[in-house]
Amino acid sequence: MLVITRKLDEGLVIDGDIEVVVLGIEDGKVKIGIEAPRDKKIYRKEIFESIKQENQNAINIDKDILSNLPKK
Repeated sequence: MLVITRKLDEGLVIDGDIEVVVLGIEDGKVKIGIEAPRDKKIYRKEIFESIKQENQNAINIDKDILSNLPKK
């Protein structure tokens, strides 16, 4: 993990095409702006973890349910 210190209006560039900038600092919270190409998917971490868990749950379905499906 890279750990850096940035001040207001300072930022960093990731892989040449993603820019992250500190827009504000208030009440212990940091507001950041992310500029990235439209083809890059950006998620809050808690949302990303929820998506991963839902995908894992979908993989682990009860195989008995599949045996009840009509066969063609």
